[in-house]
Amino acid sequence: MQIEERLRELKEKINDKVPKGITVTQVEFEGPELVIYTDDPKRFADEADLIRILARDLRKRIVVRPTILEDPEKAYNDIKEVVPETAGITDIFFDADTGEVLIEAEKPGVVIGKNGTTLRDITRHIGWTPKVVRTPPIESSTVKQVRQYLRSVNEERKQFLRTIGRRIHRDLPGKDEATKDAPKKDQWVRVTTLGCCREVGRAAFLLSTPNSKVLIDCGEKPDNAGGTPYLYVPEIHPLSQLDAVVLTHAHLDHCALIPLLYKYGYEGPVYATPPTRDLSAMLQLDYLDVIHKEDRKIPYSSNEVKTYIRHSITLNYGSVTDIAPDMKLTFHNAGHILGSAIAHFHVGDGMYNIAFTGDFNYAKSRLFNPAVNQFPRLEAIFMESTYGGSNDFQQPRLEAEGRLYETVNTVIQRGGKVIIPAFAVGRSQEVMLALEEGMRLEKIPKVKIYLDGMIREATAIHTTYPEYLNNELRNLIFREGMNPFLSECFQQVDSSELREKVISGDPCVIITTSGMLNGGPVMEYLQNLADDEKNALIFVGYQADGTYGRRIQKGWREVPMGRKGTITINLEIVTVDGFSGHSDRRQLMNFIGQIQPRPEKIFCIHGDENSTIDLASSIYKRYHIETHSPMNLETYRMV
Repeated sequence: MQIEERLRELKEKINDKVPKGITVTQVEFEGPELVIYTDDPKRFADEADLIRILARDLRKRIVVRPTILEDPEKAYNDIKEVVPETAGITDIFFDADTGEVLIEAEKPGVVIGKNGTTLRDITRHIGWTPKVVRTPPIESSTVKQVRQYLRSVNEERKQFLRTIGRRIHRDLPGKDEATKDAPKKDQWVRVTTLGCCREVGRAAFLLSTPNSKVLIDCGEKPDNAGGTPYLYVPEIHPLSQLDAVVLTHAHLDHCALIPLLYKYGYEGPVYATPPTRDLSAMLQLDYLDVIHKEDRKIPYSSNEVKTYIRHSITLNYGSVTDIAPDMKLTFHNAGHILGSAIAHFHVGDGMYNIAFTGDFNYAKSRLFNPAVNQFPRLEAIFMESTYGGSNDFQQPRLEAEGRLYETVNTVIQRGGKVIIPAFAVGRSQEVMLALEEGMRLEKIPKVKIYLDGMIREATAIHTTYPEYLNNELRNLIFREGMNPFLSECFQQVDSSELREKVISGDPCVIITTSGMLNGGPVMEYLQNLADDEKNALIFVGYQADGTYGRRIQKGWREVPMGRKGTITINLEIVTVDGFSGHSDRRQLMNFIGQIQPRPEKIFCIHGDENSTIDLASSIYKRYHIETHSPMNLETYRMV
């Protein structure tokens, strides 16, 4: 069946279901959504359950758009009348090409209303389709620039989504009567490992069927050595054949090289959660800046980052979405960083279900709820094994925070400074919350906590998406009106002059990037403060082999820095494991022990060789599930 014929058929089904008097003028695939154009958007709004019923019966994501639009000036006034002032509307933008009005507000829930009642009232009054976003409590230049850029390329993006929509819903061989009984041997699901196997970093996996190809993640290796996934192998070429790229989260070992795909011919979408899109764009641009400063070869330009943003399609947790003719994607909370997701794929018409955890944390943290491990169906899972070794047990969170407080107290009392190298996204915010509470409850002295690098910007993005935080933190922000990220104890280091004052000034805490000491402002602090034994360096995250962080952690006291000379390490070295966003060995085993349903195959990835082999062997011995510790460039047939 041709696309136009299918759209006609869908239009007829919709007309059969909508009440008489509602006119459906056109239906169109735009990305994973089926867009219904109508002259009667207000009537659609009156029928509160109609869109839900259509989505259920047609098994599509439904969007309703008007064909006739009210004058934006009048619509603006109508919105202001309908929405209570307590919503704190900061911007209203009308997009005539899509018939959508973007309402930016300090309290989006007030604009939405209970069960969406206020949104429906808006539609009844103006006809435009309202979309609501949060005004960041801390102004984020990334969020602002992403939103402005997407507005500026709206027409181009609309055409892109229509192209992708038709590609997703194209006919497959075997769908017609002549070939519907194709032999089972012609139906298969395969995974090719393009990186991240028996190593940490450069995550990249190709999920393929006879009809579609999807790439999961495309990251760099943290030590910058041999850091590119195997993107040149024939299984993935040409890149234009890819149906989709799915990004699990925004750390560079998973997202850094996604813009590179566009440089070499990819033209399709990248699916991610909204915070993952924003955080990854921020980190990719910073990644280019760091490479430029280190005189290394730049893999792509900011233009490719813009292309990625233009081609991004955001999905919230739990939203089942068609991404290829025979593949549906659902994101579930991974508990690792803001917006991190376990990607669950439903392949074929119930033929196979497979999940990729990305990085995950099966324990509640100050920021996030534990990773989800309940799925409708699951035959195979690729799971991270960063702390999969038999002795990889982390401190309980309370013990870790106690050790942090103890170290900070000791160092401040002796007149020193505390340097905490941390990933801008995830670990920094965990440590910030612990320190803020410690000062508020007088467990540690009230000194300045300086944030250097991309940490403040990443924190601003966290405040933009509080719905992705755990229940307690959301309640603290929404119900009690206290946002710990806005505490006065935090100060951004936004100039070299201030950095020099911090280095030469009073005792303080410095949280700075990069988390593994492989570049960034932390190196300047280390060069100036490492020789003074009054100071301390506290590791709160994983240190990959080959990084300066791992070398210092192992006990190196003289660290060669290339052209920058050698740093002598006299300051105190402390490792606090309990802040990691990864599950430790106990949690990894519990994750599999409690997973529902139990998969038939488990692949242990994203860990060094000993860790992945050890974890795979232990899972097999305890749970009698087929396990693998794959190597890079292997292909596994699932069906």
